[in-house]
Amino acid sequence: MPSHSPDFERLRSVPLELTVLLGSRKLTIGELLELGEGSIVELDRAADGPVDLLAGGTVIAQGEIIAVEEHFGIRITDVRAQA
Repeated sequence: MPSHSPDFERLRSVPLELTVLLGSRKLTIGELLELGEGSIVELDRAADGPVDLLAGGTVIAQGEIIAVEEHFGIRITDVRAQA
């Protein structure tokens, strides 16, 4: 593990929410109002395609959805280079 400055080490315990983005879809308000239980919203990605992992609204990695016991998880397949 690389050595970090003491200031950086304090940041390691700061909570950060991660979001997994499966895809997106633009709808009109009318289309949105027509949605109900059982409706299907098709997304802009293939079912077997990679998903994005976001931290603070920024894509930091991509991966694939996996099942871990009774929960979903993400297996990281690509970590974005730092800017």
